[in-house]
Amino acid sequence: MTTTRQSKSANIVFVITDDQGYGDLGCHGNPIIQTPNINKFHKQSTRFTQYHVGTTCAPTRSGLLTGLNCNSAGVWHTIGGASLLRHDVRTLPQVLMQHGYSTGMFGKWHLGDEYPYRPNDRGFEHAVYHKGGGITQISDHWGNNYMNDTYLVNGKPKDFKGYCTDVFFDETMDFIRRHVSDSDADGKEEEEEHEKKPFFAYLATNAPHHPYNVEAKYRDLYKDECIPEDRKRFYGMITNIDENFARLRSLLHELHIEDDTILVFTTDNGTSGGVTQDENQFIVSGHNGGMRGQKASPYEGGHRVPFFIRYPNGNIAEGKDLTVLSSYTDVMPTLLHYCGIASSLPNMEGKNLHPMLDSTTTTSPNHEKDTVKEFEQRALVVDTQRVAHPIKWRLSCVMKQQYRLISGRHLFNINTDPEQRVDVSNNHPQIVSELRDEYETWWTLCSRQMENPDNSTAAIIGSDQTRNVKLTTMDLRNDDSDVVWHQGQVRKGQVCLGWWDIDVKSTSTYRISARRWPEETNYSITDGIIQGTDDDVDLGPKDLIDPSSLWCYQGGKAIDDVYGAAIKIDMADNYYVDLEHNAKEAIFQIHLKEGCHTLRAWFTGGVDVRNATVMCPYYITITKLEEEEDHDQHNNMTDW
Repeated sequence: MTTTRQSKSANIVFVITDDQGYGDLGCHGNPIIQTPNINKFHKQSTRFTQYHVGTTCAPTRSGLLTGLNCNSAGVWHTIGGASLLRHDVRTLPQVLMQHGYSTGMFGKWHLGDEYPYRPNDRGFEHAVYHKGGGITQISDHWGNNYMNDTYLVNGKPKDFKGYCTDVFFDETMDFIRRHVSDSDADGKEEEEEHEKKPFFAYLATNAPHHPYNVEAKYRDLYKDECIPEDRKRFYGMITNIDENFARLRSLLHELHIEDDTILVFTTDNGTSGGVTQDENQFIVSGHNGGMRGQKASPYEGGHRVPFFIRYPNGNIAEGKDLTVLSSYTDVMPTLLHYCGIASSLPNMEGKNLHPMLDSTTTTSPNHEKDTVKEFEQRALVVDTQRVAHPIKWRLSCVMKQQYRLISGRHLFNINTDPEQRVDVSNNHPQIVSELRDEYETWWTLCSRQMENPDNSTAAIIGSDQTRNVKLTTMDLRNDDSDVVWHQGQVRKGQVCLGWWDIDVKSTSTYRISARRWPEETNYSITDGIIQGTDDDVDLGPKDLIDPSSLWCYQGGKAIDDVYGAAIKIDMADNYYVDLEHNAKEAIFQIHLKEGCHTLRAWFTGGVDVRNATVMCPYYITITKLEEEEDHDQHNNMTDW
């Protein structure tokens, strides 16, 4: 039996996986997937059986880390500038750090790549992460493929050896070791007042997000199963997570801190690769816990996910199901309560679930009954916007007790109809009316922030914190959210147009570089890559890459008719440069005034060289020039 110390504040280890659904675990009845270690944790934890999140990646993460509905936090999409977490919102790590915690994050961030949206800007003292919404996306280091990748360590690139999930668990475990005192590791009591800080480790795996790149040994665990090839890979990625989760738990045990550490396992949305559904989102193969829908769906399978929490020294019971409706917005207020910070909570929209979690309730039976009733009467709303501007009622789900109102019209009783096959709205008009009222209240709450009147998700230019800002078309804005967000799209030369919102903090002259290929490559704007001849990416061990995703790593379309580049600031100031045949970038030197602006950029070509738009540059770098640089820079730019 291990000995533990009762610290003044609990440590937190929060593990969240990417695109793993409720049914992608053995403990939830999946007869194929191998997750013995998470299954064991399931038995030892309190399980939220009606825990609901945003239906896609970034929205859920924004709510977890702020206690706000994702729309209130400015995050209702994964691209198009709508995955940037409002810079005026306080985050969980910021609050914890202010109360003496060491904070670290590892893996997927997906709430902004540049100041002031990066993890180090939002309260994480130490961060090891990839950019964008997934490995191999446009702002991620070029050619990353899950194995032997380059990630950022506190904003600076570093090469790593090994598979991405292994790396992120290794880095998390190193962080934990560094923040546990020698006395803890020896199992001894420390009489001195000085102790190391409690810590918050936020471990957000990229896996099992597509592309389903995984070592063959994990895929081959499922080689004899009659399931699609991509599902074998998807399950293999989850089994690898399961093995790493066991390593993490073993470390907490060895350091004698497992009972004094809040350990959470959860996921960010419904499954991406665990099921096949028909045109009506009914499951035709795979295991989905008996639910309809998957990732990005307003039906139950899109947003009901696992959430297991263990904290023995905090009186959270083992082997207990918490059946009331709970939300990703509840995570921050609940964790802060267990860290003794409840008295200084920022404004949040979630609830503190401590009254439902505490296994040693000392309140009167009547008070306990009232608390349960309060949670049972609660209504929750989630939606799937994935558009430039939120649309009322779009792909929404209002939840209360056993009822689910979809898009304001279709009502389902999940107690009698868990697959949501029978619309009972005509039988229960009063319930439909009540749930519509709940939605109206929720929409009004979120609408206070959704219009973004203070430009709190713009790219910050010319601040004292950073001289260079790198923008990509992942955060390009247009009315259709039609942007290039993946390296495979860059290779294809896919066309998109739009603008970036920028907030210039200092009136000055700026150097603006526009590229088709990223800086870490040596290609000119017009270059192509001949597949099989001059491939630029090491594909790693045999069979690592998902065969359906090879296009993300090989080849590249030549763009032959680019002769110039143009930039427009707001809808007024236009600038143009001619390009040499082998130019790698178009360089502008532009005087920007303090304040909020829009920036449009495009390569030009064809017969009307200056006015014929070819494509938008995928990569923009903006650098504030010092006064002497302003005078020295050669500038062949013209106005028109």
